[in-house]
Amino acid sequence: MPKFKYVARDKYGVVREDVIYAPDAGAAQVELEKRGFEEIKLQIIEAKKFSINLFKPKVKEKDLAIFTRQLGALINAGVGIAEALEILSEQMPNKTLAEALKKVKDDVVAGMSLSKAMAKHKNVFPDFLVNLIEAAEESGNLDVILQRATQYYEKIAAIKRKIVSAAWYPAMVVIIATVIVLGILTFIVPTFAEIYQSMGSELPFVTQLLIDISNFLKSNILIIIGVVIGLVILNKYIYSTPKGKEFYHRLFLKLPILGDIFLKGAIAKFSRTLATLIAGGVPIIRALEISSSVAGNVVIEKAILKAKDSVEKGQEIYKSLDPKIFPPILIAMVRVGEDTGRLDEMLDTVADFFEDEVDRAVEALISTIEPLLIVFIGAIVGFILVALYLPIFKMGELIQQ
Repeated sequence: MPKFKYVARDKYGVVREDVIYAPDAGAAQVELEKRGFEEIKLQIIEAKKFSINLFKPKVKEKDLAIFTRQLGALINAGVGIAEALEILSEQMPNKTLAEALKKVKDDVVAGMSLSKAMAKHKNVFPDFLVNLIEAAEESGNLDVILQRATQYYEKIAAIKRKIVSAAWYPAMVVIIATVIVLGILTFIVPTFAEIYQSMGSELPFVTQLLIDISNFLKSNILIIIGVVIGLVILNKYIYSTPKGKEFYHRLFLKLPILGDIFLKGAIAKFSRTLATLIAGGVPIIRALEISSSVAGNVVIEKAILKAKDSVEKGQEIYKSLDPKIFPPILIAMVRVGEDTGRLDEMLDTVADFFEDEVDRAVEALISTIEPLLIVFIGAIVGFILVALYLPIFKMGELIQQ
């Protein structure tokens, strides 16, 4: 049972400080009033627990989807918020989320609203969810909003997986192929080079070129590794700066094929987030501000914030969206949504459309790039094999003569 520290004035006017155990802040207040106390001030005392957790897991969309789904189900079943949070804190597979829920429960028991208690843990609960729950608390439809939040997080998690797979699949294949080729050049080619050197005959051009490349790698391997590590660190530093991040994000949008996938993925996330916030009763200005932060691209984020500034000055949303960045279908659907008063529905439709577009684009990319990568890798390995065995073939010809 929670423990509260209280400061109150007794019936003789003396200020007293002590602790009291009660199910919640309201029960503690009632009990103290029964004892004749007045001007009561309560503060919950959190139980101190010793724990060592060097690697706290990050709270991802799938974790928040589990949380919102189960919390909505418990509230819909008539379970109180504090009790529901207690149950979920014991069941959540993500330890970071579980610990945060325990603290949120304590604050709720002490009389704080759910949204304000969650807002204290910004590394766990994003502004999107906090503002959505705050609006739901005002409207009294928390279970409905939590169900919508669940659908939102499931869809956002799915779109992120597709975008990541589109970027990482070709990258991983190229990295693995590079490692294999470097292994051949470092360990296999030198063995053949020693054999051919002992023969004393002149080597074909391609064979000599391959041996020269192998010797260069062996002689400068530490320098090469140092340069690669330096480039990685430099790129990471540049990306950490605002201008550097914006440069990379602009570059990502201009990449062939991948740029189109990144753009559609960002538009899908923006549309889905804005639709969910508007349907949840969050004011449009705040909804645009939150939606900008989930787009995942600085260029699009700045465009959304610029649109928000225009909307604040009284301009319609569809007129505020930059046509150089936002696709015509999004602007058209937003206009229809504003004219008909069904903006959230139109944005959901746009989100569905672009999510399907990302699906098709990722599948097309993988089906196209897979055979091309196989041919590319095969050509490199084939060149190495021909270069290594060409002197042996020539030796065979000389022996036959």
